[in-house]
Amino acid sequence: MMSSGNVKKALFAQFATVAKALGHGHRLELLEFLAQGERSVETLARLAGLSVANASQHLQHLRRAGLVTARKDGHFVLYRPADDSVMTLLGSIRQVAENNLAEVDRLVTRYLRTKDTFEPVSSKELLKRVRKGEVTVLDVRPAEEYAAGHLPNAVNIPLRELKERLAELPAGRDVVAYCRGPYCVLAYEAVAELRRHGFAARRLEHGLPEWKLAGLPVERTTADG
Repeated sequence: MMSSGNVKKALFAQFATVAKALGHGHRLELLEFLAQGERSVETLARLAGLSVANASQHLQHLRRAGLVTARKDGHFVLYRPADDSVMTLLGSIRQVAENNLAEVDRLVTRYLRTKDTFEPVSSKELLKRVRKGEVTVLDVRPAEEYAAGHLPNAVNIPLRELKERLAELPAGRDVVAYCRGPYCVLAYEAVAELRRHGFAARRLEHGLPEWKLAGLPVERTTADG
């Protein structure tokens, strides 16, 4: 029979398995993409700029650690986070790094805050303004991610199309843009583009995964639109 001390060591060894699986930047990025919705290996490889073989290898590490699950859909294997606790863990890692690593602060300050010095909009504030009809919510992610889940009444204009589709946004109305998460460059660049064209624009403090984790309402686009 295993002693209590050995049980503790065995448990910590299993906890370490999870930590080791997260110990690669590509795997954290893959989890962020999966937080938007189910994805195939091929799609994930394209989004992350990896070969299919490399993406598959990283996903297997995550799967063995219980961080993602997979299911067959025809000729494809679709992956998704095992449960919401995985995304909570990802957020905790980010928070610890923000609080304790000077390099994280340097990167955020140099490459992100210089793009947008305005205070972002909190989820609570945005939900309140959406319900009052005071703001246009702009989702700048690709259409497939928008269809899988988006903020209520959000307008989807992917960043690469934004400049040509500005006329679709109501003139004289505040715009709040969001994308995949707090470090998603798409929202920063969208806000900058909007301001160049005279819109009063700000970013959402977080992205869709954090919005969902907070238990806030999410809409999906059906086949009927």
